[in-house]
Amino acid sequence: MLGILGKKIGITNIFNEAGRNVPVTVIEAGPCFVLQVKTKAKEGYDAIQIGFSPKREKVTRKPDMGRFKKAGTSPLRFVRELRVNNPADYKIGQTISAEIFAKGDYLDVVGTSIGKGFQGGVRRWGWKGGDTGHGSMFGRVIGSIQSGARLGRVTKGHHLPGHMGVDRITIQNLEVIDVVTDKNLIIVKGSVPGHKNNYLMLQEAVKRPKGYVKRVAIQASTKKSVKATVKK
Repeated sequence: MLGILGKKIGITNIFNEAGRNVPVTVIEAGPCFVLQVKTKAKEGYDAIQIGFSPKREKVTRKPDMGRFKKAGTSPLRFVRELRVNNPADYKIGQTISAEIFAKGDYLDVVGTSIGKGFQGGVRRWGWKGGDTGHGSMFGRVIGSIQSGARLGRVTKGHHLPGHMGVDRITIQNLEVIDVVTDKNLIIVKGSVPGHKNNYLMLQEAVKRPKGYVKRVAIQASTKKSVKATVKK
């Protein structure tokens, strides 16, 4: 499975070939450096550990500095692990750039959502709230949360006010609109989690759209028919 680390640059809109306005997100993807290669024989699973975005050596811990020196890279700020199908294709110190993806691919983007602090139930869970007429004393308060006669306790998992945001979120099947290899930019259709300059993980989509599968099948059948025509 292909994957890379990146940073959210911002959102904008472009016009496609049909002249339609498409909202897109610009992501700075790579260059990333392979720090460790894990195999099923040694660690029990196949994966690679990669890093992105350089940082100062002064603020880097000594154990991490040993890992970076072993890989022959400068200290990196964002380090994550990606599962791969064939770890033999990767070597420590290898560079991974945005060229691994192309226009028309579909990605799963993982990031951290924007923090919204402590929020009430109306905003956090979409509660309707009470009557807002004259004399009403309900408003946006919690109200009754459990019957004392039935259970005598609050049901586990009950929706209540609390901290909102800063959650790990995965957005699936984002289409790659364009890849600018000289600037390490990947432009995807739609939005991705997090604020500006938020770090992201980009992986090839696990659940590809039905149209994507059909399009590949059509292209394959077209190539076969063309070859058959040339042979005749």
